[in-house]
Amino acid sequence: MRPTVLCFSGLDPSGGAGLQADIEAIGQSGAHAAIACTALTIQNSQQVFGFEATSKELLLAQAHAVVGDLPIQCVKSGMLGTTDNIAALAEFLREHPEYRYVLDPVLVANSGGSLGDQATLVKAFVELIPLATMLTPNTVELRALTGEQDLEAATQKLFAMGAKAVLVKGGHEDTADYIRNALYIDGEFVSESHCPRLAGEYHGSGCSLASFIAGRLAMGDELKIAVQHAETWLFGVLKQAETPVPNGQKIPKRF
Repeated sequence: MRPTVLCFSGLDPSGGAGLQADIEAIGQSGAHAAIACTALTIQNSQQVFGFEATSKELLLAQAHAVVGDLPIQCVKSGMLGTTDNIAALAEFLREHPEYRYVLDPVLVANSGGSLGDQATLVKAFVELIPLATMLTPNTVELRALTGEQDLEAATQKLFAMGAKAVLVKGGHEDTADYIRNALYIDGEFVSESHCPRLAGEYHGSGCSLASFIAGRLAMGDELKIAVQHAETWLFGVLKQAETPVPNGQKIPKRF
């Protein structure tokens, strides 16, 4: 069977982000996706209206059900929703140090709307950061996690908090014509990528990128190569993205 990525992520009814984005992106990476659902959200491609988080007991029961049944090589997390779920994931990862782990520190949906109390979640993420093979924050999340406004200082603070590798996603920065992502490993700047900034807003691009990276890690890629594959793939699916309503957020066409 294909190598498996176990995703801890929430259900987005629109199918643009969350666990559907994980499943589709990981499938396109060549790996298989298993899901431990963290929350049921009320959202569409435009906005989050609310959510109900899974209990930590149910979350761990889902994860433990597939351990030993599937060839898990990597774990990926997106929306976790509560501090209890963050603590449950940390417990699971400490039980399975053999798994590589991609942490996408989701705090707010790109479409707008809270996915948990941000201040509380930021404090709780401290427990997960040292357990991650890679973090994939956008610059808004990076500043929120560290309290630093300067991006270089913020990135270095993540390493002081125990991070091993960080991909800083620049889509929220004020660069009109391009997006710059920067990869750091063990506190050192390794590489950067630039792609043209496409028109409009996209629903689920961050989920998709992190999940494709996790899929490629499960398939055996080195970290830098996994990131390169994921960035190339994501740009292609964003160029083909579909718009549900006029002037609304676009949903990546991952197939």
